[in-house]
Amino acid sequence: MKNKYIDLIDQTFEFPQKEFRVEENELFFNDIPLMDVIKQYGTPLKITYLPKISQQIQQAKKWFNVAIAKADYNGDYHYCYCTKSSHFSFVLEKVLENDVHLETSSAFDLNIIEELYQSGQVNKDIYIVCNGFKRPQYIENIAAFINNGFSNTIPVLDNKSELDQLNNLINTKYKVGIRIAAEEEPKFEFYTSRLGIRYNDIVSFYQEKIKTNPGIELKMLHFFINTGIGDNAYYWNELSKCVNIYCDLKKICPELDSLNIGGGFPIKNSLSFDYEYEYMAEEIIAQIKNICERNEIPEPDIFTEFGSYTVGESSAVLYSVLGQKRQNDREIWNMIDSSFMTTLPDTWALNKRFILLAINNWDEEYERVFLGGLTCDSEDYYNSEAHANAIFLPKIQNGETQYIGLFHTGAYQESIGGYGGIQHCLIPAPKHIIIDLDEDEEITTKLFAKEQSHKSMLKILGY
Repeated sequence: MKNKYIDLIDQTFEFPQKEFRVEENELFFNDIPLMDVIKQYGTPLKITYLPKISQQIQQAKKWFNVAIAKADYNGDYHYCYCTKSSHFSFVLEKVLENDVHLETSSAFDLNIIEELYQSGQVNKDIYIVCNGFKRPQYIENIAAFINNGFSNTIPVLDNKSELDQLNNLINTKYKVGIRIAAEEEPKFEFYTSRLGIRYNDIVSFYQEKIKTNPGIELKMLHFFINTGIGDNAYYWNELSKCVNIYCDLKKICPELDSLNIGGGFPIKNSLSFDYEYEYMAEEIIAQIKNICERNEIPEPDIFTEFGSYTVGESSAVLYSVLGQKRQNDREIWNMIDSSFMTTLPDTWALNKRFILLAINNWDEEYERVFLGGLTCDSEDYYNSEAHANAIFLPKIQNGETQYIGLFHTGAYQESIGGYGGIQHCLIPAPKHIIIDLDEDEEITTKLFAKEQSHKSMLKILGY
């Protein structure tokens, strides 16, 4: 009878996989021996594997450029990274090694880019796509960039009043984009996105406020679907509406040449994950080309804004099981040495699921468990996976610590969790290490941040 944990994984998935394999009953992640990392740094521990970021970027570039070549598409492709997904310096530095552009969401994003410019990591030709509803400081920072020669800084107008605010501060000719207020999926509690300008107002707004101003060039039409790029009727319908609006604008606005289809390539959240990236890139390019040909206008340059896709699969959080509690006949609780609410806030805020795997003891029998965090909140638990309404892990053996990992956690968790600040029940933020490859392709590790101390928390609290 096959009742070991490794048997369960083998029977449930195609395993090993590209980024996961097991040697001597211990898990490797992107060829990283995780037990060696744990022995050196302990748990709880966040890790970021930088080479994965480059792999994701180069793969997406390949998919879209191949799609453009296959369709004989007469436009270029530009990859933008959404800084809001992870603002860490080591992430931006790795991203920018791959000849990409940036998308921002708030004023401080531009302060980060200024730092990157001062250190020589970006130049003034980079595209900076400025999204979001803009407070005065954001407007001021955008204007300062444009006035200082960052000619490809493109404020994407989220509402009509932003144009007047920009005009009051910018002293040179500049480019703008317009964001379309897309329709949301039927499951939403509202019909239309709060972001952007509604379809019916875009052409008239251009004619009244932009066409008559020789100092402004409408460069880009921006389209974003909150639920991401999916092969479903909803996505294709919204894309079609967006491209048709682009065509209507292009007929009266010759300088318009770019279509920003936003972001939304998903990341792997289960070992059974299946998504046809290559097909989706080809279908997106083909549909844009077909609609443009019907309208007899040139195809636009394509911009994408990939955030989670860029950084999500580069990271993991590693925990140890502190102890086990049997609360009734059916529920066994494995208590971890940290908190899901503070280290992975999406698990309770959005019920998001990551890939969960044991790190050691793959040759032991498995059992169904619930995972509990250290806070006193009843929501601090993890009890299912993306492919199943249950969690199975190796049975706890006397005297041996069980380690577990949640993988592909690299997007948004630090910013949503309030990295460096106060955590629920004052649970400290874990150590964070950066893993890279040296010139000889050997794995290197570096401590980025120690576990959060009580002194830092007390200082924030005013003690």
